Amino acid sequence: MPGDGFTIKSRIRRLLRSPSTRQKKHRREDLSNKVTLEKVLGITASGNCGLACDPRSGLVAYPAGCVVVLLNPKKNRQHHIITSRKTITALSFSPDGKFLVTGESGHLPAVRLWDVVERRQVAELQSHKYGISCVAFSPNGKYIVSVGNQHDMLVNVWAWKKDVVVATNKVSSKVTGVSFSEDSSYFVTVGNRHVKFWYLDHCKASKASAPVPLLGRSGLLGELKNNFFSDVACGRGSASGSTFCITSSGLLCEFNSKRMLDKWVDLRTGVAHSLSLSEDLVFCGCADGTVRAFSPVDLHFVCTLPRPHALGSDVSAVTEASHLFCAKADARFPDAIAVNYDPVSRWLCCVYNDHSLYVWDVKDVSRVGKVHSALFHAACVGDLEVDVPGDLGAGLSSGAFLSCSADNTIRLWRTDGWAHSQNILSSVRFDLLNIIYIDGNTSTLLDPESTTNANADKPGDGQTAESRTGIRTICVSPDGKHLASGDRNGMLRIHDLGSMEEILKVEAHDAEILCLEYSQPETGLKLLATASRDRLIHVLDAEDDYSLVQTLDEHSSSITAVRFAANDNQVRMISCGADKSIYFRTAHKTERGTEFRRSHHMVSKTTLYDMGVDPTCKYAAVGCQDRCIRIFNISSGKQKKLYKGSLSEDGSLLRVQLDPSGQYVATSCSDKNISIFDFYTGECVATMFGHSEIVTGIKFTNDCKHLISVSGDSCIFVWRLAPELTISMRARLCQLRQNPNAPPCKTSITITSTCAFCSPAPHSPVPSSDHSESCKRPQQFFLDHDIIGPSFRFSSPSPSSPRSPRSPLPWESPKLKPQHSYMNPTASSMAKSSRSSSLGEGIQIRSPPGSPSFPKSRRSCGELEAPLLASSPVTAPPASPLLSGPHPHPTAAFSPTAFTQNVPPSRIPLPKQPLSPRRSLCLETSPSTSCQGETAGRILTTSKKPKSRFPVCDFESMSLSPARVRQPSLSPDPSPPSSLPIKQKRGSVSERLPVCRSNANIHLNQVLQSGQQPSEDQQEMRSILSETLLTVKAELDSLPQPASRCDGLQVDQEVTGEGGKALALLEQYAELLLKSVERRLDTKT
Repeated sequence: MPGDGFTIKSRIRRLLRSPSTRQKKHRREDLSNKVTLEKVLGITASGNCGLACDPRSGLVAYPAGCVVVLLNPKKNRQHHIITSRKTITALSFSPDGKFLVTGESGHLPAVRLWDVVERRQVAELQSHKYGISCVAFSPNGKYIVSVGNQHDMLVNVWAWKKDVVVATNKVSSKVTGVSFSEDSSYFVTVGNRHVKFWYLDHCKASKASAPVPLLGRSGLLGELKNNFFSDVACGRGSASGSTFCITSSGLLCEFNSKRMLDKWVDLRTGVAHSLSLSEDLVFCGCADGTVRAFSPVDLHFVCTLPRPHALGSDVSAVTEASHLFCAKADARFPDAIAVNYDPVSRWLCCVYNDHSLYVWDVKDVSRVGKVHSALFHAACVGDLEVDVPGDLGAGLSSGAFLSCSADNTIRLWRTDGWAHSQNILSSVRFDLLNIIYIDGNTSTLLDPESTTNANADKPGDGQTAESRTGIRTICVSPDGKHLASGDRNGMLRIHDLGSMEEILKVEAHDAEILCLEYSQPETGLKLLATASRDRLIHVLDAEDDYSLVQTLDEHSSSITAVRFAANDNQVRMISCGADKSIYFRTAHKTERGTEFRRSHHMVSKTTLYDMGVDPTCKYAAVGCQDRCIRIFNISSGKQKKLYKGSLSEDGSLLRVQLDPSGQYVATSCSDKNISIFDFYTGECVATMFGHSEIVTGIKFTNDCKHLISVSGDSCIFVWRLAPELTISMRARLCQLRQNPNAPPCKTSITITSTCAFCSPAPHSPVPSSDHSESCKRPQQFFLDHDIIGPSFRFSSPSPSSPRSPRSPLPWESPKLKPQHSYMNPTASSMAKSSRSSSLGEGIQIRSPPGSPSFPKSRRSCGELEAPLLASSPVTAPPASPLLSGPHPHPTAAFSPTAFTQNVPPSRIPLPKQPLSPRRSLCLETSPSTSCQGETAGRILTTSKKPKSRFPVCDFESMSLSPARVRQPSLSPDPSPPSSLPIKQKRGSVSERLPVCRSNANIHLNQVLQSGQQPSEDQQEMRSILSETLLTVKAELDSLPQPASRCDGLQVDQEVTGEGGKALALLEQYAELLLKSVERRLDTKT
C-alpha cells in the first residue's frame, strides 16, 4: 500500500540520516528558541508597498528591518514573522487573509509566502537579482506579481501553488506601485513617467512549461506624461472599470477601461505619496500630514482627515484627544507616505515619514476618531540605557529605558507596559513616555529616504548625512539625576532627568563622541569620561559642574570604549580603541585632584570595538574585529581567556554587553546577528537575528527577563529570554549579593595545566589562529565553586586584620594582591613589575583566614624583596614560617587553607580510596640566599587536608620545575613591616629535612598498606608512587643529620650546600613523577 511504502521510505531516510547532522540541526533550533522577539518599536516602510491590511481579520502588517510585524489594533498586540537576513521592502495579504507575501532587497532576493496563523514559510521564489520593490496577490488568489527595483527591472507572474513562473517581462523605469483589477484579468504598474497595464489572459491559456512573455500596454497619459506616478489602485464595485493613480506633484488621476486618462483633480498639496480606496471613498496621503478623501464616482472632494501630532510635540503633554487639534499656526507635520484601508473595521491605517503609525476610524468621515498610534525613531538608533531609576519627579517608572538616535531625539520608554501612560500618542504596550528634542530643527525628525523615494525628479528635502548631527551615545548617572549625551559633532550635553531640561552644553571634542561613562558609587568618585574619534579622553567632575579633571591622549586612533572599575581597593579606568590598544589606568590623589596614570598597556593584533566589565570588576570582556571575545584581568592587564563571540565566519564584533549577574555576555556582529555566550565557558547559549542594519547597542534589563537591541534600521527590538537563562542569572545575582566575589555556581572551565593533575573538561572554543597564545599560558585550574570570598572594600585594611581568601574565576590562578587605596602613588611600579612577569601565575599565594598577612616594606635599591606569608603546617614547628629569606624572584607557598579553598581535580584515573585520607603533600618554596637570581628550591611538607567537594589525589600539589613558574607580580605596600623577628623569617633547610624524611615514610607506608583490592589503573599508580617515594626516602636517609641551630644567619650559610643538594634531588624526582604519569596516560589513550 502507498501508506506502507511511505512509512518504509521514511524509516530508511531516518536511518540513513547522519546523527551528527540531526544534532547540529537540533542545536541550531535550540539556540534560536532560547530567545523570542516580544516587541518591535520601529517601522521601516518607505511607501504604500510596505503596508498591508488583512481584509478578513483587520491585522495590519508592516516591515521593521527583517521582521514583519502583525499588529492587531483592537487588542493592541503584536506578532512577528522573522523572515530572513534581508530587508523587507514589500508585502501583501492574500484575499482570504491566510497568507502573506513578502519581497526583499539585496543580492538575489526572494519572494516568500508565509502562513499568517502559524507564521512559517510556505513557498519561495528566487527569480530576481537586485531587489524587489512591489508584490501583490491577485483577487482570485492564484497569482503573485513581483516587480524588481530600478536595477532589476523584472516583472514576474508566479503561480505559487504550482511553484512556477507563468509569465515575465521587463520594465524600463522605476516602479513604485502595483494593483490588480477586481476580476484578476490584468494588473497595473506605475512609476517614473510610467503607467502600464499588463494582461494575463494569454498566460492562463498557455500550457508551455517555460514562462511566456508578459503582454503589456502603456496608459495614454496625454499632457501628464512627464509626471512621477507615486501609487495606483484599481477600482472596486461600481468603479471596477476605472484605475486611479496619484502623482507626486499632487494630482489624482482616473484612467478608464481603455487605458485613457479620463479626468484628474488637484489635491492642493505640495507632494502626494500614497493611495487607497474602498467602494465609496478614495484616500490620498499627502504632505504635511494631510489625508484627503474623494468619491470614486466623480472624484468629488469628501473630507480631510485629522492630522497627526506636530513635529517637535511634547508627547507627555498630549493627554487628551483635543490636544491634537491645538497645534501652533507655524507647526509642521510629517507626510503621510502610506495609507491602507481595512474594509472589515472600516479603519484607515496611515504611516508618516517620521516613522509614526496611526489607525483612524473612518466609519463616519464627519467624526473621525483615533484607534491606535505609535511614535518611533526616524533614523539610526545609536545607543540605549536600561532601567532608569524611577524615583524622579518626571513620573518615571522603574524599568524605563532610554534610546538616542540620529533624528536628534532621546526617547524614554517604559517596559512594564501593562499600565498605560497618560499621553495618548503612544498606545503600544511598551509606552513612549517622553521625547527630548536636542535642537529645534524639525527636519532631522523626518526620514529623508521616504521623501526621496517619492520624488525621484527632485532632490529630497531631507538633509544629508554630513549636515545631520544626531545623538551618538548616552549615559545615565548612577543616581539617575543626570543624562549625558554626545553627538556626531563632539558636543556634550547634560540633561536633568527630573525636569528634562538641558543644564550643560559644551563642545568637548573635535569629532564624534563614541563613548560616555559615569563612575560607579563604589569607586567613591563622581566622574564622567568622554571618549571620541579625536583620540582624546576627557575626565570630568560630575560634582563640580562637570569641570575638566584630566585629558588623556595615549591612544593613536579612535577610542571605542572607556569603562571605570573599582578593583583591588583602587579606581581603574580601562579604554580600548581602533589602534588595537587597551590601556589600564589607576586613579591617584594628587595636589591637583584625581589623576589617572597608566599601569598597563596591552596591544592586540586586531581592532577592539567594545568592552564590558563584569559585576565583580575583576575582568573586562573586549569585542574584537576577529569576532573573538578577549577576557583581560583588570588588575594585571593580562589576557586570561579568548573565545569566539560569533558563530558566523564573517564580520566583526561591534558590541559586547554583560548581563547584571555577569553570567552571560551578549554580542552583536557586523553581520547583524546577536549571540549570547556563557561568560565563563564561552559556550553559545542563544542566537537571534532580525535587524536589517548593524546592531549599535544591546543591553540586558535588570530583571534579567529581556534583552533590548537597537540598530541602524531605526528599530528597537525587545527580546524575551528563556526562563532557564533568567533563573540562572537571578541565582548568580543572589550569590553575588551574599558574596560579591563568589564564583559562578554552575559554570566551570578547565584548561590543561602542567603544574597539577587536572581532570578533563568540556572543550572551550579557541580559534586556531590563537592556539599558540593559549599554549603559552597553560596555568589554569578547575574551580571549586563552594568558595566564598570577601566583598569589595575601598579602604585599605590594617596589616594585622584577618583577610578572607579571594576566589578566582575559572581561567585565573589565585594570586596575592597587595591592598592599596587609589591614593597610593605606586601604580607605575606595579605596572612595571606586572609587565616584566614572564610565564605561569599558576601558584597560589595566600594567607589563611585568621592568620596575619605580612606585607613587605619598601627597601633600598641594593636590597631584594620577597613576600612573607604565614602558615602553620601540622607537622612543622609552629614558629617556622613557610617562606624564608629574601630573593630576587618572589616565590609562593601553598598553605593548607589555600588547598581547602581551591582544589584542582585529578587528570588521571583516581583510586576509589584516596592514598592519604587525612594528609597530603603540600608545596612549599624556599628561596636561596644568593643574590644572583638563582631558581628557588622546593621542599615537601605535610599538612591536614580537609574534605573537598571533588575527589582529589593527595599529590595534587607536587613541585614544579623552575621553567614553569611565573614570578607573581607584587608591588611594595606602604603599610608597616611585619613585626616577626628575623630568625623566624629566615629558616634553615637543614631543620626541615627530618620533616621531609617523616613525610616520605608516611606516604610510602600509606601507598603500600592500602586495604582494598586495587584496580589495574590504581595498581599502576601505586607502583609509580612507590618507586618514587622509595627513592626519595633513600636519598633523604643518606643525608647527614643537621646540627643544632645557632642564632643569627650563620647557620643558613653553613647548610647551603647540603640543602641545595636535597632540594635538587627532590626537584628531579618530582619532575620524574610527573613525566611518568603523563607517559602512562598517553600510552593508555
